[in-house]
Parts: sequence; C-alpha cells; structure tokens
Amino acid sequence: MINLSLSGIPGKKCGTIIFTAEELSNCRDIATMQFCANKLDKKDFFGKSDPFLVFYRSNEDGTFTICHKTEVIKNNLNPVWQSFTIPVRALCNGDYDRTVKVDVYDWDRDGSHDFIGEFTTSYRELSRGQSQFNVYEVLNPKKKGKKKKYINSGTVRLVSVSCNPSQPTSLHYMSPYQMNAYAMALKAVGEIIQDYDSDKLFPAYGFGAKLPPDGKISHAFPLNFNSENPNCVGIEGVLEAYFQSLRTVQLYGPTNFAPVINQVARSAAEVTDGSQYFVLLMITDGVISDMAQTKEAVVNAASLPMSVIIVGVGPAEFDAMEELDGDEVRVSSRGRFAERDIVQFVPFRDYIDRSGNQVLSMARLAKDVLAEIPDQLLSFMKSRGIEPRPPLPPSPAPLHLQPLYNLNIWKGRSFQPWLKSRT
Repeated sequence: MINLSLSGIPGKKCGTIIFTAEELSNCRDIATMQFCANKLDKKDFFGKSDPFLVFYRSNEDGTFTICHKTEVIKNNLNPVWQSFTIPVRALCNGDYDRTVKVDVYDWDRDGSHDFIGEFTTSYRELSRGQSQFNVYEVLNPKKKGKKKKYINSGTVRLVSVSCNPSQPTSLHYMSPYQMNAYAMALKAVGEIIQDYDSDKLFPAYGFGAKLPPDGKISHAFPLNFNSENPNCVGIEGVLEAYFQSLRTVQLYGPTNFAPVINQVARSAAEVTDGSQYFVLLMITDGVISDMAQTKEAVVNAASLPMSVIIVGVGPAEFDAMEELDGDEVRVSSRGRFAERDIVQFVPFRDYIDRSGNQVLSMARLAKDVLAEIPDQLLSFMKSRGIEPRPPLPPSPAPLHLQPLYNLNIWKGRSFQPWLKSRT
C-alpha cells in the first residue's frame, strides 16, 4: 500500500490518495450462478421493495471491492434474479475460502438505495450447489440492535451454480457434440505413441487441481483415483479417466511444470543402463507459473535417458514453450546449460481444421511429434557408450514395431493427463 499526498493548490492540503495492489491468481475458472430471495423486508411506502444484490470480493487488507450487481426486480419481496457469469478470479481471486460479502438493497430512483441486509459466503460453499447450506439469512445489524424479536430481513437462496469446465469458453469444456481441445490432443498424440507400448497399460496422472474431500491441491494425482494401481487400459481408458476427473476435482492453479518433470526424472535416474528411455508428453494451454524451476528441471533431466514433448492447445501465444525448445538456444539455469536438447514443442492448432474438430494430417502430426526423439535417444546412448541390443531371432509370428530400446512414455500438464508406459 502506498499513500501519496495530492498537491496543486499552493498553501492548501488537497488530500491523500492511497494505492493498494494484490497479485492476481492464475485461476481462470468461470462460474455461473443464480439466486432467489424469500420474504425480504418491505421498504417502499406505496409498494413492496425493488431488490437487487451487490457482491463484494474481500481484499488482503480487509476491505471489500464490488465485483457484481444483479438486475433490479421491481415490486417483489420474493424475487428470482437472472443467472449471471463471473470469473472466479473476480469473485475471490481464485481463493475458494476467501469471504464473499453480499448486500441486499431496495432500489430507489434517486440513487439513495435502502439497505435491506447482508450475508457472507465463500466460493467453496457456493460451489457445493443448491442445499440447505446455501440458504442465507439476510441480516440488518441496525434492526437487530433495536428490535429484540428481530430474526432476519428475509433469506437468499442459491438456485443453481455451474463451474468451469462446464463453460464453452474453457478448453476443458465437455461438449456433448465434440471433444474438447485437450481430449483431441490426447487422443491424436496418444494413438501415435501407444504403438511403442506392449501392454497398453498407462499409469495416468493429473495435476493442477483441488481434490475432494478436503480440497487439497495436487500436482500429481492418479486420474482414476487409485494410487495403488493408476493404470488405464489404452488411450481410451486414459480419456475416460480424464473426463471422470473433470467431474470430480476443482481445476486450480498455479500451472507448475517442474514437479512432473522432476518426477519423471527421478524414475529415469533409476534406469541409466540403456534398457529404458523416458518420454514426457505435456499438453498445455501456454500458461506456466514456474519458468525458472522448469528450466532447472530441464537442465537436470538433459543428463538422463528422457525427452520432453510439449503439445500446445488453444489460441494463446506459446513464447514460453518455444523458449524451452532448445533448437536454437540451449536451455540454461543458474549459468548451467543443458547437456543436450531434450524438448520438442508442437502447436496442436497447426494440425487441425478451422472448426477445431478434425486433425488434418495424422501422418504430419506423428512426424513432427516424434521428429527429435530418435536423435535425442541416440545422443544419450552414444554419450554413455551404450551399444544397441543384438537383433531379435526370426519369429514365425507377424512382427510389429520392435524398438531398439525400451521407451517409457509419460504424458501431462496442469490438469491434463500425463502417463507412463512400458515397452
């Protein structure tokens, strides 16, 4: 907070201006809500009341800022307001437990609106939906102090609430008519890489969400919520687990890449004899909150048997992703440069039609997704003096793809799946 004195008139104090600031969260959830009221106080002498609601976001310094006003319902003590849509960041700056204050007013033409009462809630409470917990007493402190038998000035009830990703603007939106951007990328790219897996069992994880029942933030949770066996059967199984997770968890920032890169790196560090090679596939909308930590993770991972493929979805700029792709300038952290380039970035929008519903060329997508993996794999093997395995003996059965080395394939992003498979 900064206090500055105003000046301009010689010899007179012109007052003080106060600046306060708060860092915006990365939360991009959108909520749609509807409210109604029952038995509000009558404020107009010749009529009932013309009620409307005013929503306030609480600030870090204890003050409140108006973030939404409903329309006015004329001459009605039991109003039903229209539903409205508001960014969760505007309502509570992404903090689900932060206080949201709501005032109820009776509208007056001259602007001197009469205060009916108030109540407080939080986005976490609201997100639970219609229930007895989302019926609020409207209290007027002045009336409560004067009248011994005062109970309340009416009640306000939450009629409905729907949260991102049920909004069409979300890249995670689950439309009944088509796949969302993440599902399309997962299916298209997953069907390419699953040919390198023998059992088609994929341990699939998500990160960047608050998990039920306590709302704990996680950056690595099994999409099927089975920590003992996170395997999903094929890419279709991963998709099913992904959609089920969207219905269960609350998407939540920040978007941190480093934790999942480091987790894959720990697995890769346990198998450095050339028998396995790890590929981390990250699906992202371009937002990254821990760039410095991610660069350090990439530099550390460059000395291990692993590569990172980043697939960007949506219309955003992907400057940060391009920066991680070390084709021109090797990634560095704290003065250390990556031993080799292990990151390949592919913008998914370059491979789909204008409607965003169909991949234009699976062959071209496959070529670009896997373009750098062979050289990256060979560069690690050669640098460690690891020789290829001897050729397999002839088999009477039809031969499918026989990779030179085993690949462990991983997938991930801030609440996007990441998975590992064994060849």
